[in-house]
Amino acid sequence: MAQRARLWFGWFDGTLSDAMRREFVDVLRTLATRHALTLLAVLAVVLGVWAFVSLIDTVSEGHSQKFDERVIHWCVAHPGPQWLQDSGRDITALGGVTVIAMVTAAAVGFLLISRKRGAAALLVVAVLGGLLISGLIKHFMHRDRPPRDLQEAYVFTHSFPSGHSMLSAIIYLTIGALLAQVTRGRWLKLYLIALALLLTFLVGLSRVYLRVHWPTDVLAGWSAGLTWAILCLVVARQLQHRGAVETEETSAKP
Repeated sequence: MAQRARLWFGWFDGTLSDAMRREFVDVLRTLATRHALTLLAVLAVVLGVWAFVSLIDTVSEGHSQKFDERVIHWCVAHPGPQWLQDSGRDITALGGVTVIAMVTAAAVGFLLISRKRGAAALLVVAVLGGLLISGLIKHFMHRDRPPRDLQEAYVFTHSFPSGHSMLSAIIYLTIGALLAQVTRGRWLKLYLIALALLLTFLVGLSRVYLRVHWPTDVLAGWSAGLTWAILCLVVARQLQHRGAVETEETSAKP
């Protein structure tokens, strides 16, 4: 802090050398980047919470029912070829508890082998927290699913929000964000985040295509899952600054 103060005053009174000026610019750039990412994360969380609360109000008051039914009936009238229906069931399994547990175990194992124990612990907490949040929301909403004779997959829980959509957003986005935090290379980081977003989108889409969820269930699952994943990312960054979660530099040390 004292060093930053000296750089700041020296910048204006002209006593800084060229090397110190460059150092001062680097400090400002680092601070701006850090706070910009934090601001964007806070904004995304606020928007996610707002979207989720708005969906709860809309669904509770029945304003979305006509839209939901129209989309479901369109899916019934346009099922597509048999291979597409089989693909829909395969994709929707990526958001199921079994696959989610396997992916989480694989990611935790990778992090532990890579000596990223802090990131592995954070991932476990994020996953368990997401499962708890999803279960609690379903318990209190008690929304009925689309008619049973229209469904193309076995389901037994309440409809709102879509657990598959929410869990896939939480798991894949959290894993993608954590791996991006401890991975070198901008393009590799973007690839991990893009892959996580694609998987989340396809899982949610498959739930509507198979007529086991209303579209607003999926939108609610996406918004809640994305919000939780961003919160986990913010926590991960704060813990990285404190040395509790590894960065790409610290994890590379033997």
